[in-house]
Amino acid sequence: MDSRTPLGEADPAQLTAFWQRFLAATGRDPATPRPDAWPFGDSVELADELIALVLAGTKRATAGAVAEYEIEGESLPIVGDLEIALDGTMRPRAVLRVTDVRVGPLSSVDDRFADDEGEGDRSRASWLEAHTGFFSRFLPTIGVAFDPDMATVFQRFDVPYQED
Repeated sequence: MDSRTPLGEADPAQLTAFWQRFLAATGRDPATPRPDAWPFGDSVELADELIALVLAGTKRATAGAVAEYEIEGESLPIVGDLEIALDGTMRPRAVLRVTDVRVGPLSSVDDRFADDEGEGDRSRASWLEAHTGFFSRFLPTIGVAFDPDMATVFQRFDVPYQED
């Protein structure tokens, strides 16, 4: 039995208010459209664990399956994109700015990226074990079989705005 709590839906009014606070705090044009908002992981517990690493300054990278972008009809991130990171309650907590994007096989992760992702002991071996587990669990829920050499988006980011 899976003990993870499924994620809910974000409240659009809460997202809009968060985005307006970001725009005001950073002096950006108030007409700037709100970017996509998403939690890290596939459960309340994992989303909370990972957003805590972002807010602490430990996590500055993430990886996603290219297949998920394709299924959802989303473009791959590009340098300069802004995204809103949510916690496990789907509350907006941080604005991320994409600083680097590379697409390659999951198995091509290097030591530096594993360290930048800030999870576990920050080693490549730990990263591969955790991400193999995650993708093996998650991908079948969207109709995709796990492959250790699947196309993966390796994304680095900084955090121009966050709320505790």
